[in-house]
Amino acid sequence: MKKTLSAVLILAAFILAACGGGSGRTEAVGTPAPVPAEFAGQTNPLGADAAAAGAETFKNNCATCHGEQGHGDGPAGAALNPAPRNLSTLAAIVGDDYLFWRVSTGKAGTSMIGWKGVLTDEQIWQVVSFIRTLK
Repeated sequence: MKKTLSAVLILAAFILAACGGGSGRTEAVGTPAPVPAEFAGQTNPLGADAAAAGAETFKNNCATCHGEQGHGDGPAGAALNPAPRNLSTLAAIVGDDYLFWRVSTGKAGTSMIGWKGVLTDEQIWQVVSFIRTLK
């Protein structure tokens, strides 16, 4: 089942890349956008122990694009333009509110989808906890 899901995700990534119309692979860079008011100031309500559950959710939902260690080097990410973010670098410069916002709502103009409605708020916070462990 996981192999089938991975194959579907990789195929979807290739299709998205083909539709993107970009001229080569570029990584999203620059200053992170300001966090919208509805998310601004939120802090992770879970303890560090939530990272273990977040690791499993990340592995099942995020690693295909972001890679096992979140460096933006997942197998499907290779075909995406812009490339998935290196989450360890991003986590060093943004707050929990930014990470929760982006995982929840995604990012327009990229292949990053919003996971709200697929994952619960608790699962998203667990993923944020896991992202904070990435080096």
